[in-house]
Amino acid sequence: MTADPADDTRTRILRAALDLFAEHGYQRTSLRQIGERLRLTKTAILYHFPAKEHLLAALVEPLLADLETLLDAAQTQPTEQARWTVLEGWVDVILAHRRPLGMLYHDIALVGRGDTYHRLITIAMRANDIIAGPDAGRRERIRAVQAVAACSDPIVFFTDVSDEVLRADMLDGVRRLLTAPTTDAAGPPEADPAGAAVRPADPAADALGQAGRPDAAPGGGAVARRRRPGRPRALGREQVEAARRMHAAGTHSVDAIAAALGVSRATVYRHLTAP
Repeated sequence: MTADPADDTRTRILRAALDLFAEHGYQRTSLRQIGERLRLTKTAILYHFPAKEHLLAALVEPLLADLETLLDAAQTQPTEQARWTVLEGWVDVILAHRRPLGMLYHDIALVGRGDTYHRLITIAMRANDIIAGPDAGRRERIRAVQAVAACSDPIVFFTDVSDEVLRADMLDGVRRLLTAPTTDAAGPPEADPAGAAVRPADPAADALGQAGRPDAAPGGGAVARRRRPGRPRALGREQVEAARRMHAAGTHSVDAIAAALGVSRATVYRHLTAP
């Protein structure tokens, strides 16, 4: 069975257009130049593609169609499986369409025309939703957008890197992005009812016994407060006893005792010397 001559001509036009767009850019390439490369008239080009924008749409169509097929398949899967189906498949699709994608990045303003732009936006939003997962918060949605960029942008900037190496590096990067702990995941320091920030307990102070302090943890473990403006000028009876035990044991300086109890050095001295 022989190929349809019309289909063959259309394929040749697209191939030549892609070559010229890559060499000179979309804006600086004319239909006449495409025709000259193929020894076709401009009228012959217009028979298959009534406007140059139709050439762009036809070159991008396989990329968009493959991404839509990928998202359709992922949406039938459980959340975690769907996330990585999209990410790995996205890299594979982008690599398979590396040349037209590069052309698209160099003439990115062109995608703002017609249906191509709307399809790209819809595809990106669907991918973001799948990667972020159901009921995602702001941080998850931001990371999803970053993940899609991590699976796309390097292909344009690292044109001299092979598909195999680039694929491995891109997927490694996106895994690190999505599995890295957030810097403020634990939230701001916990505050006690008086408004003083707290920090992890001093094991030595716990061993000496500080049960009965207002900020003591269950089982006798104390949570020491940071020294800060507004700290109390006096200690409770049990805190005084704890301070005296630490001082008598010789394991804590006055400064350390003051830090552990969240008071000034003067307050500690006053209670240590009081009868």
